[in-house]
Amino acid sequence: MEISKVISEALQAAVMVELFPRAQIDVFIEVLQADAGTRIAGLTASAVALAAAGVPMRDLVVGCTAGKVDGKVVLDLSKEEDNFGQADLPVAIMPKSGKVVLMQMDGDLSVEEFNEATSMIFKATERINQIQRDALKKNYSSSAQDWGE
Repeated sequence: MEISKVISEALQAAVMVELFPRAQIDVFIEVLQADAGTRIAGLTASAVALAAAGVPMRDLVVGCTAGKVDGKVVLDLSKEEDNFGQADLPVAIMPKSGKVVLMQMDGDLSVEEFNEATSMIFKATERINQIQRDALKKNYSSSAQDWGE
């Protein structure tokens, strides 16, 4: 339930729900293998799926996770690092505005470690957002070719 709630809240910030006052938009995520990062991966993929489906959005949502393992701040924790690491910091943003739509933390980070982790996350989300946009462009360009344009 917790994952559903945070994904729903993060997507509501991006989707123009006010255009659908008496409607419901359902997003279903099927996790085939949970090796850590399911919340952020599901959220990031859901934003692309909504955009590809033509749902009006203010911006995409893109996320990344950092954590502390063996005293070092790292990105994209593995299952073991997530289970046995010292901290886990999943963050999702709307890249155009920089608005943070999800931030959670389990464990302990110093102020310096937190700043390092968020800096790493924001740099990584720039690259992930480019991948999202490239996938959407590819999807629409192949659709246009299918229409004979």
